[in-house]
Amino acid sequence: MITIVNYGLGNINAFVNVYKRLNIPVAVATQRADLEGASKIILPGVGAFDHAMTLLQKSGMRETLDELVLQQKVPVVGICVGMQILANSSEEGVLPGLGWIDGVVKKFDASLIKHKTQLPHMGWNTINPVNSSDLLHGFNESSRFYFLHSYYFHCNDIRNEIANTQYGINYSSAVQNNNIYGVQFHPEKSHENGIQLLNNFANI
Repeated sequence: MITIVNYGLGNINAFVNVYKRLNIPVAVATQRADLEGASKIILPGVGAFDHAMTLLQKSGMRETLDELVLQQKVPVVGICVGMQILANSSEEGVLPGLGWIDGVVKKFDASLIKHKTQLPHMGWNTINPVNSSDLLHGFNESSRFYFLHSYYFHCNDIRNEIANTQYGINYSSAVQNNNIYGVQFHPEKSHENGIQLLNNFANI
């Protein structure tokens, strides 16, 4: 069962619709009890780091998620801000993150970005897979996904980076630490590539 964590952020229905299209069982969790039976977890998110952490804590699901992900090793993928809160901390806020992947979230240095519109990094861009991962099966350096963000995930251990993207710098656009995955882009807005990635996750 794919379980999508609804703590008040992210386009939940878009993920549900993708999995229904793929004929893969999907559920939405709004409270701790809803996480029972989850075999895969999606942690979406949009907006600010501290706001996401505050809402997740208020949802009452934080401790159960820690148990499922860290102890039971249930696969989880964080998406956009859902990826960023996997880190230890963020320059965007003051609250600690989940700390599931050793890293910090940093703001892009606009002076390094050559585009006329510098921030946010918005629109289609490619990913460059750099380490083998089942999540990115079938993708290469020409695979395009939809991005919308002004902060990026910096891995303290580069071995956690499974893909990077160029936007002023080469930054980690997909990360993995054992059963824990994160993608900065929005697969639910990335058409066929996004559907393929979500299908990959279902088959991990």
